[in-house]
Formats: sequence, structure tokens, C-alpha cells
Amino acid sequence: MAVPARTCGSSRPGPARTALPWPRRGPRPGPGASGPPRPLLLLLQPLLLLPLLAAPGASAYSFPQQHTMQHWARRLEQEIDGVMRIFGGVQQLREIYKDNRNLFEVQENEPQKLVEKVAGDIESLLDRKVQALKRLADAAENFQKAHRWQDNIKEEDIVYYDAKADAELDDPEIEDMERGSKVSTLRLDFVEDSNFKNKVNYSYTAVQIPTDIYKGSTVILNELNWTEALENVFTENRRQDPTLLWQVFGSATGVTRYYPATPWRAPKKIDLYDVRRRPWYIQGASSPKDMVIIVDVSGSVSGLTLKLMKTSVCEMLDTLSDDDYVNVASFNEKAQPVSCFTHLVQANVRNKKVFKEAVQGMVAKGTTGYKAGFEYAFDQLQNSNITRANCNKMIMMFTDGGEDRVQDVFEKYNWPNRTVRVFTFSVGQHNYDVTPLQWMACANKGYYFEIPSIGAIRINTQEYLDVLGRPMVLAGKEAKQVQWTNVYEDALGLGLVVTGTLPVFNLTQDGPGEKKNQLILGVMGIDVALNDIKRLTPNYTLGANGYVFAIDLNGYVLLHPNLKPQSNFREPVTLDFLDAELEDENKEEIRRSMIDGNRGHKQIRTLVRSLDERYIDEVTRNYTWVPIRNTNYSLGLVLPPYGTFYLQANLSDQILQVKLPISKLKDFEFLLPSSFESEGHVFIAPREYCKDLNASDNNTEFLKNFIELMEKVTPDSKQCNNFLLHNLILDTGITQQLVERVWRDQDLNTYSLLAVFAATDGGITRVFPNKAAEDWMESPEPFGASFYRRSLDNRGYVFKPPHQDALLRPLELENDTVGILVSTAVEFSLGGRTLRPAVVGVKLDLEAWAEKFKVLASNRTHQDQPQKQCGPSSHCEMDCEVNNEDLLCVLIDDGGFLVLSNQNHQWDQVGRFFSEVDANLMLALYNNSFYTRKESYDYQAACAPQPPGNLGAAPRGVFVPTIADFLNLAWWTSAAAWSLFQQLLYGLIYHSWFQADPAEAEGNPEARESSCVMKQTQYYFGSVNASYNAIIDCGNCSRLFHAQRLTNTNLLFVVAEKPLCSQCEAGRLLQKETHSDGPEQCELVQRPRYRRGPHICFDYNATEDTSDCGRGASFPPSLSILVSLQLLLLLGLPPGPQAPVHAQASRRL
Repeated sequence: MAVPARTCGSSRPGPARTALPWPRRGPRPGPGASGPPRPLLLLLQPLLLLPLLAAPGASAYSFPQQHTMQHWARRLEQEIDGVMRIFGGVQQLREIYKDNRNLFEVQENEPQKLVEKVAGDIESLLDRKVQALKRLADAAENFQKAHRWQDNIKEEDIVYYDAKADAELDDPEIEDMERGSKVSTLRLDFVEDSNFKNKVNYSYTAVQIPTDIYKGSTVILNELNWTEALENVFTENRRQDPTLLWQVFGSATGVTRYYPATPWRAPKKIDLYDVRRRPWYIQGASSPKDMVIIVDVSGSVSGLTLKLMKTSVCEMLDTLSDDDYVNVASFNEKAQPVSCFTHLVQANVRNKKVFKEAVQGMVAKGTTGYKAGFEYAFDQLQNSNITRANCNKMIMMFTDGGEDRVQDVFEKYNWPNRTVRVFTFSVGQHNYDVTPLQWMACANKGYYFEIPSIGAIRINTQEYLDVLGRPMVLAGKEAKQVQWTNVYEDALGLGLVVTGTLPVFNLTQDGPGEKKNQLILGVMGIDVALNDIKRLTPNYTLGANGYVFAIDLNGYVLLHPNLKPQSNFREPVTLDFLDAELEDENKEEIRRSMIDGNRGHKQIRTLVRSLDERYIDEVTRNYTWVPIRNTNYSLGLVLPPYGTFYLQANLSDQILQVKLPISKLKDFEFLLPSSFESEGHVFIAPREYCKDLNASDNNTEFLKNFIELMEKVTPDSKQCNNFLLHNLILDTGITQQLVERVWRDQDLNTYSLLAVFAATDGGITRVFPNKAAEDWMESPEPFGASFYRRSLDNRGYVFKPPHQDALLRPLELENDTVGILVSTAVEFSLGGRTLRPAVVGVKLDLEAWAEKFKVLASNRTHQDQPQKQCGPSSHCEMDCEVNNEDLLCVLIDDGGFLVLSNQNHQWDQVGRFFSEVDANLMLALYNNSFYTRKESYDYQAACAPQPPGNLGAAPRGVFVPTIADFLNLAWWTSAAAWSLFQQLLYGLIYHSWFQADPAEAEGNPEARESSCVMKQTQYYFGSVNASYNAIIDCGNCSRLFHAQRLTNTNLLFVVAEKPLCSQCEAGRLLQKETHSDGPEQCELVQRPRYRRGPHICFDYNATEDTSDCGRGASFPPSLSILVSLQLLLLLGLPPGPQAPVHAQASRRL
């Protein structure tokens, strides 16, 4: 009897059912936590369902009973286990390893010894850089002291290599302007150097000068004159240590001199690089800071002035590093924070982003109240109940002017000790008396600056660092301590680096009284590439899931396998250890101990994310850590329990006695393509086996390069890594024996297998038969293959469906068959030492196994048996084969991805997250604790910029003169007109002031992508580990379902009624990575992560001379420049380089 057709809203044939209430849940349990107590009704569901499942009705079929579905599950388990035992070859490979016991030794990873050795090697590496730094800093101070200042120095007197000259010569407009220049620029030849990933010249240094600094000024020419002598010291340093990379002197005047010389990597538009704004310079030039920025938003602040203030605050924030703390407030009659931050917060990238966005919302109104602003700032700095820098304390006030000196406030909060410096900034063009602002700064050991236009912002928001550097200079040798930076992206293309910094002091006597000079000359820096540090760490001996990591005092990672920034950051790469891994309490404890410089060891149960970021595994890991002496870093080692021991090939007796090329060895022949047809295709991991081995992303080409090199080298060649090379040869022979003993005599088609495979720690992946290699999509590096790493961490058989992008439509399966990987680790013991040196598996034919799945989950015992027919007078249970129009049967893996289905139309959805296939059922599985989820954030992603909301062509948020202004001749001669003109000019230079040029954005990778935050969600098996029946309650659209974990696999077997109608469509669970603003920063700062600041602080010296505290210094515009640039604007031409509106003539050396 046919099953009657069902219509939406109608009940099923049979007895009327009483709808069971849908179980409501409280908050989801966290990792490792047990779920909440189940409601009594939920526990009684199997009993309540029995009448519904078995009661006779109009239909001959009923939903299968629980014991039937458990029987199907056992059949599935037995079939999977049988195939893996016959074809996987786990037991046979164990025997092969034991039979070849004489060809390898079992070595032990001793965590404490390993981590101590690596920490010592890193310390030695960095110490060599420290010695070079000290030689450079001492030499620089002596050269400058011996230098005679020349007031009449001319451009033609100085010869140097201008790193930006080549780029400028490519620009015809700049070239025309430079023709009249008298500066003598060298023309150099360069050679490619792989260490620098660049073309370099070892005979010269290169000089980079910021675009907004005039190269011909007396200050710059004198700076170029005395720093030329550093060239010889750079060269001698390289002679003593050929591994040195960039050696750089960043001058307080803005000049950068670096060695070896290489052309500057200038962007398409104007170059805004200024060494004084680089993180390594800021860290080396001053001690940590507690800063409160207060902004006058009274009604007198005009639109243009307010815009200048907003930009100034943003530029000021960019001078702060993660060692600093800051808050920003606006004030008129009252003061209030501009953001949700009510106290000082760490000046990290995300907090600064909150400030920058909040500042744009400031609105001018009311009257000026300096007292309110300063009282708020002092209260912020006196709050001792929060984490802060506890070193330099300062207030930065931006205003358009005022008469109140608020002396009573300073007397109350800051005098007589003057522990807080006050810096005042007069912003905009106005005629106010600036004497009160000058007095505030001078009376509080600060400095007064003027910002009349946008052109003065960058220089005047960073010069306060000179004032903060005074106590360092006066401290002398005590302050000459090397500091190591966070990780950041090298401006010259070296990749991720850390930099050792050392301040350079002015040792000259200032004035006739031979008073000690207190100016910092600059910062010396030497780069260390992260790759050079990684080479000191053990790699392949730790296994696929073992690794070394290092963190600094902020908890940011210096080394970690998950440190993979995707965009070219202008900020430091500040990835916290707890964001690099999945955070839990144990890791918080480990992180704190490492920051405190302690040693330790701890075994923990924790969650790890799979390499392909689709799965979560709960695993055991051993953490061991020690500090790296003489640095701010701490080193950690992570090992799984099975990573304690590893194999080391010992081929000396049988192989190394043969003084012939490796290609003549017996096992080597199984690497040759000529053997692939009979022995299976071999992929070799693209490792650095020998120095002369040419790398290639194409594994066939890499294997060819490897074979050619092996024709020339002997097994004990000094140019090769014998551990890697010998283990590769050992595993070549081991896996070939597996072919010989197991695979070659088996008919894979009998069990609908597309391939069998084995992958090893030694770097071999053998796929049999050879033709199956054409569709092999996994990484040739076993340590980089998700199936390999997950198989090591999980007992039993790990199913891995293909990613949905790789799937073909069902109609195309005949020509290109889709496969499902099933893998398991090979574990054996020798003398009580347990190893997991390999993973074996099979590749299932999706179409054939989908048919087999139907039979196994049916009332038939085998595929050849005819389908059981149910007569009108008999009672039958539905099964997954006969009743596939009414019954949905699926296998879902532990990540929630579809593996097999009895629905033919779902074959092209294998590999998709199951919520995309059946949202209603997936939500029920989640709500019933079959799955739980883990949400985390990826802070290293790169995203395309958001399209601008304003499509107008005019500048945004700038002062627009009225018609009356244009008709007024006096206005054209006023300072306001000049200020507006400067704003328009710099708007062309500082692209962010105008709408993005689509053409340029398209051609510039930096414009296309920027750093962003992505939210990641992974699902994994929850607390339920038993057979389970339930109802998805939806009135007349309710569905029965049964779910059960398959033993010794990562699969969930689910049988459910197909949905009656769509009126009860549930919300869809999301697994796909999505763009996010990250966790709420306003909440995060209330529970900041533990950190420690640098061990040294120089914020006070009794001999400091504070008399130099600023003065008004605006430079009148040149009439010829004004006219020329006006013509450029009128003609729509981009301006070329010009003498800057501001210069540093006030700086005396």
C-alpha cells in the first residue's frame, strides 16, 4: 500500500498525536562543561514515542523503532571497520615498522631540555645584534659630538644616495622640479640578495627623508653630513656578523639612514613614511606613557578648526604604542569622555580605533572651561585602581585659545612636584593671545605648539617625544638599554621582523656654561627576521601537532604557528596568545606565568581548531615554558602526549657504507615516477632537505628537482639535513612494503574505493593506485594536511568530506567521481615507548557508498537481496532505502558537515554545513546537545574597504566659505583663506580627506585590502553520546528524528521524517566566517588581560632644563609657491613635492 500524500497543515495518517513541547534551553554550556539537566518530559520522550512509532494506522509504514535504528548503526560501524581493516593496513604497517626496527632509533623529546636550548640559542642570536647596536650607538654619539655645525652648508656640499630618487625620477612632474635642485645624489648599482628579499648595495647607505621635510634645510644638511660617517660602522658590523639584516639610524629630525642601500619602496601616491612615527622608534625614544587628551569643543571652535583638532587627535594617537595608556575627553563648561572608555585604556590598535571613530562625533557648542578639562584629566591620571603605564604622565590640550590660566588647578593637582607634563596646542588661524597657553606648558614641564593648518599636524603631534626623551638623555648610560619590539611588517619588504632599539644621545655641551645637552639624537635599530628565529626551533621532531611559541610582556606572540597576518599592516602585529589559540582558564594561567618571567610545565585538556578551520577537537597538550634571558620574551613548547617520542632513521649500516649518490640506494627507486604505476604515486613534503634544492609549489616539479639533486649528493652530504633526508628514504621503503603486502593484491572496486593512501612524519604521502593521484587534493606536506593532524588527535576513523567548492553536480558524477577520505593513525609501542608515525586511510566513492548506505540502513541484509514489499494488511517500519521519499537518513561528521545521505539530490551538498541542507533538523541537533559550538575572532584577516557612503566630489567635513566671503577682498588676504588653501592642498596629499579614487584603489593592493576582524564559528560533538529519539515540535508540521553516534568514528547517524511543510522553518545556524567588529571593546577594557610594562622608566631627572617650552613659530607662505600651487589646483593637476609649509628650523643640535 502506498504511503498517502501529505499536505502542509494536515496531520499524518494514523492516530492523532499529542504534540510534545519543544525543550527550552538555558545558556549553552562552555567547553568541557556538562549540559543542563534535561527536563523530565525530554527523558520520557522515548516512552512517549513508542505508541506513535508502532501504532497501526491507515498507512502500512511507521517511523522505525529505536532498536531498529540502533541495528542499522551497528551495521554501518561494522562495514566501516571491516573496510579499514582490510584496506587501511593499520595492523600490517605496525608489523612493517617492527620488522624494520634495525633501520631507525626511537628518540625522546625532553620538553625542559628542548625549551632551555632553544631559549639559549635565541638569546645568543639576539645578543650578537645587541653588540652591533651598541657599537653603532656609541659611534653615532661620538661622530655627532665631533661634528662642527655649519650655518652656511649648501646642498652641493653633500653627496648621498637618496633612496627615493629613483621613484621620483619616474615621475615627470617631480623630475622637472628636481632639475633645479643642487643636491648631489648618487646613482648606485644593486644586486639581488635573498636574505633581504631585495636588491641591495653593500658599499653604501641609503637615506630616506619624509616628503613634508625640506631636504635643503640647514638642519637636514648638517644631519646628512655627520651621519655619513656611520657608513663605515655599518660595514664593519656586517663583516663581524654576516647574518645582520637592516641596520638603521632614525634621526629625531626625520632623516633615516639605513644599510645596505636599497631603493625605497614608495607607494603610488605621496610617501608619508616618517621614521619618528614607526613603532620601533617611538619605543626606543621614550619610556611608556599615561596620556590624557582633552579637546576644546566650545562654540568658538569653528568648523575648520574643529576638523583640524579631530585630525590632530588621530595623529597624536598614532604616536602611542601598546606600552602606553590613553583616554580622550572633550570639554566646554563640562568635560566628558568622547568614547565609552571612562578611564585610561591600553593604546592598542582596537582601542585607538574606538577613539578615532568617537572623535569624529565631537560637536562644538557652549563656552570654554579649561578648569573642567584639566580637572577631568588630572582625576584620570590619579586613578590608581586601573592598569596603566605608571611612567610618563601627560596632558595634551587642543584649543583655539583662551585667557584662563587655571593656576589653581595646577596648584591643587600638580605643584610643586610637577609629575604631570602639560602640552598645549593652539589650533587654527586666529588672533587670540597665546600667552596663557604658553604659560601652562612652561609651568608644567611641557611644551607649547601651534597648528595653524593641516600641514603642521604631523610634525607638531610627534615633537613632544623630544621633551619626554630629556630624562633618558640626562640619565646617561643607565638609560642605554636595548629594548625589543613587538612583531611588525618591515617597510622594505623583509616580512615580519622584530627590532632591537637603542637611543642615541646628544653628548655636546649646550651654551657657554657648558650645560649638558638634553636632546635625543634619534634611535638606532637592527632588524631580526622572524624566519631567522624560527630556524632555531625544532620543527619536524615535534611531530605534526607539536610547536614552539614565544610571547612578550603584553602577551603578544612573537612566534606561533597561527601567526599569519593577511594584510600589510601599518601597525604592529599584536596577536595575543589567547587569540592565537582558543582561550581557556589554563591558558590564561600559562600566559600570566610567562609574562612574569617564570618557568613552568602544565598538562591541560583544551580545544584546538583544525588546520582548515572547519573543526574543533578536544585534546591533551603539555605546555613547558622558560624566559629568554636579557629580553622581554618568554618561550613555550607544546607537545601532545604521543609527541614524546619520534623516529630517527639509522641507515648507517646498510646505506652510508655505500659511497654512492643517494639515487643509487635501493629504497630511492620507489621515489622515481617510473615506479608509480606499480607502487602508487608518491608525494614528498616540500621541506628543505638540502641547501641547493630548488623549491617549487608544484610537487611534480619539486620531486623532479629533488631527484636531480640526489644524483649528485651522498647520504652523508654536509649540505643536506640528514635527519630529514634519511627519514624520507626510510618512509619511502616502509610505505612501499605496505603496497607490497596489502594494497597491490586487493580489488578496490569490490568495496567501492577510489584510493588507499598512507602519509608519514617523514614526509611521504603514497596514494594507490597511481591514477588516483590526479584527484588528490590534500597537501603534500603531511604536517600541513588537516586529515593528518586530526587523525593523530582522534581515536578511530576520521571522515573528511570534500569541501563544497570541490563538489560536482550529481549528473557529472559519472565522469568525475567525488571521494570521501577516511583516515586513522598508526600507533605502536617499542620498549614501552608509544609512537604515532603515520596515518593510513581510504577514499570512498561517494555515489557507490551512498547506495551502500541506503542498504545498510534498510531491512535488506545485502545489496543483491530484493527490496522487501509491505502488503496492505501487514505492518512495516520505514527504512532509508524503500521510503527515501518520506524518510531522511544522513551521516554528519563532528563539525556538522554532511557526509552521506539517502537523498540523491543532496549528493552535490556533501561537504556543506548541514544547516544549509536542513536548517530545522540541524537546530534540533544543536538544541539537544548533540553539537555545541565555539565562537572566536580572527584578528589577522584582510578585508576589502567598505564603499564610501558619500558620493559627492567635494572634501568631507571641511570649512566652506560663503558667497559673501568670496566677494570680500579682505577675505582673500586673510589667514583663513590661506588655511583653507592649505587644507585643499593637503587634501590631495592625504587621500583620506577626499573620496577614494576608484582607479587608484583598484591598482593599489593597500587600498584594496585592510586589516579587519572575522568571526569564526565551529561546531563539535556535545555531551550526548547515546542513542536518542525526539520530536521537533511544530504543530501539524512536527517531525520525529533519531540520532546516534557511530562508535569509533567522528560520525553522527540521523534518521528523521522529511519536513511536512516550511511554515516552521527554524533559524539557520551559521558556520561560515563572517565580518565582525569583534567583541565589544567597551566591555573588554573593564576586564583587561594581564600584562607588564617594560622594566625601565625614565620620566624624571632633577637636572632637567625646562626653559625651552615652545613658542609661536608659523612660517609665512612663499608667494611663488602659493601661486604655483594655486595654478596646479585650478588646472586639476596633482601637486609635486615642494618646500614644506613647516620645517624643523627651530631644532638645534
